[in-house]
Parts: sequence; structure tokens; C-alpha cells
Amino acid sequence: MRWPGHATSGPTPWPEDDRSGYRRRGSTASVAGKSMSVPRLTGALVPAVVITALCALFCPSSRAQADETRARKIVLGVCFVCHGSEGESSSELFPRLAGQHWEYIAKQLANFKAGKRKGTAMADIVAEFSPDETVALGRYFEKMSVPSDAPKEPDLAAVGRYIYHQGNRYSGVPACAACHGPDGLGTSILPRLAGQYAIYTEIQLKQFNTRERNNDNAVMHAIACKMTPLEMAAVAHYLAGK
Repeated sequence: MRWPGHATSGPTPWPEDDRSGYRRRGSTASVAGKSMSVPRLTGALVPAVVITALCALFCPSSRAQADETRARKIVLGVCFVCHGSEGESSSELFPRLAGQHWEYIAKQLANFKAGKRKGTAMADIVAEFSPDETVALGRYFEKMSVPSDAPKEPDLAAVGRYIYHQGNRYSGVPACAACHGPDGLGTSILPRLAGQYAIYTEIQLKQFNTRERNNDNAVMHAIACKMTPLEMAAVAHYLAGK
């Protein structure tokens, strides 16, 4: 059959390989009674594809090491100024990240980047972070040992202990332990509060009350608005010593 050129209607005949002057390399397959060539992966490409697939399946530790190396580079380049090289924090105004759940850290970084959580400096810092980097940073800090401080005001911390575990039935404040756990360890979606700086925790409670912080669920707004300044300070002091 001769190749008639581009047809204007109806099915287009298949060109004959020997008359078109072009023959594909590879194996042959039959289409509508005509033979056509099927390209094959070159010898150099096959090993590369196979190796990449095998590494993805059987070398998770290599990926984890690469992520941790990248996270440490970011921490030592940027994060350490406020949060310390191991998440211990350089000031009571900045949160301790050591031991915090990686999912919670990644969520907060994503919220800063998206503008859902406001921060004086965080938005600019996380602007270039990729989702993989936020996860890597979370995992990096989660592995660090958690520092804790003895309560500076034991009597105030004692009040905080009662409120944290029992709540205040007279004002409708529920027990914090109901969500954050009896030891303040939190969950993958709720922050670890144990060992956090008292001043930082107190500031966050006040910001929940005034709606300055609104990236997390409405539950904290409903609770914080019922707490007195004394109760906020007491709970924060209690948790700092956990």
C-alpha cells in the first residue's frame, strides 16, 4: 500500500517503513495488520531506572539521613538563633521545640508560610521551605532531649496542677489533661506542653483568648476566654516543670 500523504477524511493509512526512509529501532508490533517498531530503553537508562526504584523501596535509611542532614543545615543556618541548635530555645519568649511532635511542628511551619498563623519573623523565614523540609525539621527536633525547669513559684504551680488535671467547675474551664494528656505529652495533632517555657505558654493562652492566634481549632478559644490571668500563669508554671 502506498502512503498517500495526509488524509483529509477517513482513516489515515499506515506508512510503509521501507518507503518512508525511516525505520524505528526496537521490537516490532502489529497495528491493524501493519508492523510498527516499539522503542526500547537504552542500556544506559535501564540500570538507572532500576537502581532508583530499588533505592526508593529498600533504602529508606539513606533518605532519612539525607533529610536529617538537610534539616540540620537549616537549623544551624537559621533556626538556632531563636530556637537553639537542638530545640532548647535561646529565650523564654521562643518555644522549645525539642521533643515536640514532628507533625505539629510541620503543621505550624506550613501555617506560618500560608499566613494562617501570624509571626513577626516566621513568615519570611519559612517562605522558601518545601513541604519535605518542614517534615524533616519536625523530625529533627522531635528526636532531641526535652529540657525542663523546676517551678520558679511552687505555690503558683500547685494551683496550675489542680486546674490542669481538674479544671475549674466554677467558671467552666475544663481539665487541660483531657486533651493534652496527664503528663502534658500531647498527640501528633496536639502540642506537647510538658517542659515548655512558662512565659511562652502563658503568652499563647492570652493570644488564644484575644484571637491573635487563630490557626488552631476553636476549642482553645472557648477555653482560654474562661481562664483568668492567674489561671493562665499557674497552668504555664506547672507545665514548665513537667
